[in-house]
Amino acid sequence: MPVTCARIPECAGASLSFGTASGAAPSAPEQPAIPAGTHYRIRWAVLMNTAARPHSTPPATHADDDADVDIASLIERAQRHAFSYFEEAVDPASGLVLDSTQPDSPCSIAGVGMALTAYPIAVERGWMTRAQGVGITLTTLRFFANADMSGAPDSTGHRGFYFHFLDMRTGTRAWKSELSSIDTSFLIAGVVAAAGYFDRDTTHETEIRATAKMLEERVDWAWMRNCDGAICHGWKPERGFLRYHWVGYSEAMLMYAMALGSRHHPVPASTWDQWLKGYRWRKIYGHEHLAAGPLFIHQYSHMWVDFRGIQDAFMRERGIDYFENSRRATLVQREYAIRNPKRFKDYCHNCWGLSACDGPGPLDVVVDGRKRRLMGYAARGAPYGPDDGTVAPWASVASLPFAPDVVIPTMQHIARMMRKHSTYMPGNSFNPTWHDGKGPPGWVSPWRFALNSGPVVLMIENYRTGLPWQLMRGSAAIRRGLEQADFRGGWLSAPARSD
Repeated sequence: MPVTCARIPECAGASLSFGTASGAAPSAPEQPAIPAGTHYRIRWAVLMNTAARPHSTPPATHADDDADVDIASLIERAQRHAFSYFEEAVDPASGLVLDSTQPDSPCSIAGVGMALTAYPIAVERGWMTRAQGVGITLTTLRFFANADMSGAPDSTGHRGFYFHFLDMRTGTRAWKSELSSIDTSFLIAGVVAAAGYFDRDTTHETEIRATAKMLEERVDWAWMRNCDGAICHGWKPERGFLRYHWVGYSEAMLMYAMALGSRHHPVPASTWDQWLKGYRWRKIYGHEHLAAGPLFIHQYSHMWVDFRGIQDAFMRERGIDYFENSRRATLVQREYAIRNPKRFKDYCHNCWGLSACDGPGPLDVVVDGRKRRLMGYAARGAPYGPDDGTVAPWASVASLPFAPDVVIPTMQHIARMMRKHSTYMPGNSFNPTWHDGKGPPGWVSPWRFALNSGPVVLMIENYRTGLPWQLMRGSAAIRRGLEQADFRGGWLSAPARSD
C-alpha cells in the first residue's frame, strides 16, 4: 500500500519524497491553505546526513550578567528552545519527527505525539500561526491515516498500533523495531490533544478532528492484551507478541487509561487490577511513595493527564494522588544528589536530574583514582541507580509542575554552571565528573532528542497555563478509562462530555 502524504507549500524543497513500492512518488491529497510566505525552520534532511552540525548555534553566554537566569526569561527560553527541536527535526512532507539529531536517526512515534501536542502550545505562544499549526498537524494525521497497516516487516503499523521507529524517508518500520503499545499511546495522546485544540468549524480543522477520531478508535487495545491479562509491550511480525507486559507502576498509566476507555476495543477493568499487582510502596529518604528510579517514569503520563486531586483505590488508601507521588519522587532525586553516595562531581541540592538521556560511554575510565563505568544513552535513576555522574537537565525541568520550589533554583544554578561550555544547549545532558581533555571540564552531549525536548515543552506549559491538561480533560475516552480504573474526585467530579 503506498504511503500518501500532503506537502506543505514553501517547505517542500526541504523534505524528501516518500516513494511507493514501485518507486514512483504518490500524488498528494488536497492541502491545507497556507498563507503566502509561511515557512518552517526545517533542517531535518541536513541533520540526517551530517555529524558536523548536530544542532543549532548555541545562544551567547553572559559571563558577568545574571539576566540569563532571571526565572521568567529562563522558563521562556527553555520552553522555546525545546520547541525548536520539533521545528528543525520534522519532515514537512509527512510530519514524522527525528528521534534525535544524530546522523541517520529514524522517526520516534512517541516524539511525533509530543510534537502534535506542542503545536497548539506554539500557536498560543506566537511561535507559529494557527494556519501553520493546522497545516503540519493535518499533514501528520493524514500520513498515519493512509500508512500501510498490514503488519508486514516493511509496513508502518498494524491494528492501529505503530512500530516504535519509522524510517524518515519511507515512513516504514526501522531498526526491526516492535509494534509498540507504549509509544503508540504517546502518539495517540498527541492526536487527541490536537483534535481538542483545533476545534473551529473550518474544512481543515474539521478534518483534523475526524481523522484524529479514526486514529484513536482503531487502536485494538483488546488484541494487545495478551497472555497474562495485562497489556503487552509489543509485537513483531517475525515472532508475534513480546514476552513482557506492563505490570507495576511506570510511565504506562496514560496507556491504560486509553485502553480502558477505548470506544471500540476496550480492555476490561480487571486489566487495571493486573497492573496494580506490580506496585511497590516504599519509604526513601523519609518520602513514602511508589518508587521508580528514572524521573521520566514519574513525568510522561503527567504530560497529558492532570492527576491532581484524582485518586484510584490504591492512592485513596494512602491519602495522596499520583501528582503528589511525582513530587515526592522529585524530592528523592534531589536528596540523592545532596547525599551523593558515589561522590560524583558537582552533584548538590541544585544539580540533579537522573533519567533517560545520552551519556559519554560506553566507556570504562579512572577518575581521581576511582574506576567509573560510563554509559551511553541509558535510563539513569536514583537512589538505586544506575548512575554514572550524568545529569539530564530536561528531567529536572519536566518536574516543574510538581515542585517549582526546588526546580526553579536548579534551573538557575545549571544555567550559571554551564556558561563555561560554549557548545552547551539548554537541556542537553552533561557529566561534570568525566573530562576527556578537550575543552572545559566535563562532558556535554552534542545531540538533542525528541523524548527529552517534548517533556520540557509540555510540562512547562502545564506549569504556566495547564493547556495540555485542559485539552485532555475534554477526551471522553480518557475520562472513561480513568473512571474504569476507579479514579474519582478532582476534575472527574465535573459533568462528562459526550463522545
